[in-house]
Amino acid sequence: MSVQTQEPALRHTAPRRFHWGWPELGWLTFLTLGALTVWSIFRAQFWLWQYIILALWYVGLLWFGLKWPHFRSLTLSVLAIAGVGVGLYGAGLNPHDNLIMRYVFQSNAMFVWMSVAIALSAMGYYGYLFRGARLAGIWGQRFAWVASTLGFAGLAIRWRETYLNHPSWGHIPVSNIYDVMVLFCAMTILFYLYHEEDTDSRGLGAFVLPLVLVADVFLLWVGAAYHLDRIQPLIPALQSFWMKIHVPSMFVAYANFYISAMAALAWLLKDRGEAKGSVLARRLPSRELLERTFTGTISFGFLFFTVGTILGAVWAARAWGGFWSWDPKETWALIVWLNYAGFLHARSQKNWHGRPMAWWAFTSLIVVTFCFIGVDLFLGGLHSYGKL
Repeated sequence: MSVQTQEPALRHTAPRRFHWGWPELGWLTFLTLGALTVWSIFRAQFWLWQYIILALWYVGLLWFGLKWPHFRSLTLSVLAIAGVGVGLYGAGLNPHDNLIMRYVFQSNAMFVWMSVAIALSAMGYYGYLFRGARLAGIWGQRFAWVASTLGFAGLAIRWRETYLNHPSWGHIPVSNIYDVMVLFCAMTILFYLYHEEDTDSRGLGAFVLPLVLVADVFLLWVGAAYHLDRIQPLIPALQSFWMKIHVPSMFVAYANFYISAMAALAWLLKDRGEAKGSVLARRLPSRELLERTFTGTISFGFLFFTVGTILGAVWAARAWGGFWSWDPKETWALIVWLNYAGFLHARSQKNWHGRPMAWWAFTSLIVVTFCFIGVDLFLGGLHSYGKL
């Protein structure tokens, strides 16, 4: 028997405060030892920017782990799974001779299991929203955690795999559409799960996880049809330190922009459903909560998109001799930036809210998607390495 649920109107809670118990002290110690280990191993290769990035990662992971205890669990799970995979490669095993490597701890196999978890999670959230099945929502959330964990662990193992064919090939796995689609799936799910816990509502999962599932199907397609799941050496333009920070920054932004679009779509359906008294409207979060979600995720995404665009300009100056060349990717990145800058200006200075802002956030999905995928697929330019 399914249980019909009503999402909370808006969760009014006191701001979260850090509680320094043993888990928090353990997290602090763990990150400190990790940062010191990285510094001791790679300090001969460090220069100013590496120190800055290491410090930012340290502060960011520390803050996020203290604010969100489940993030600590995810981090430890990712490290444990990736550690086994990397360790098996270090022991001389390979997917050709070892079944557990071939079907579990090889990165491509792990991405397939991630895909299964994403599909099951989407089904669970659909059951929660359309049937009111609370248990389905719980399992949707659990499979979402599994999918995000496997995605990040698989990327860590894939980083090790880039060194196997030839040491000079080694690179962070964000160099083609296949790799970044994995990052997008894992990152979007992670930020959604934070939103779900922060707002104590699961209704939005029936919008976000199916969208991630579409991205995952595209991921599997480019891997099977164009063999982008095979590791290749980097082209000269990508052999840069800046790739390690520019691409992740952009995908933090993309993940939040896509969540904002789905929250805006849910707002529009909620608004229409309330007028008709539909069951769907009763199971979605309140319009106030949904508006807070799509506004907040746009603000957070805009911050990282701005930083990522600046880092991309610095990278372009080093790779091509100029900060800006009106390459199609750069032009569309500017269009995306102006679009969301206009949104935030209208929200903060003009006090626009409600339906116009929901439509703005939702239709922005078109601009973001073309910048993210469309430019690489159809326009090329200096970023032609992203073409199929």
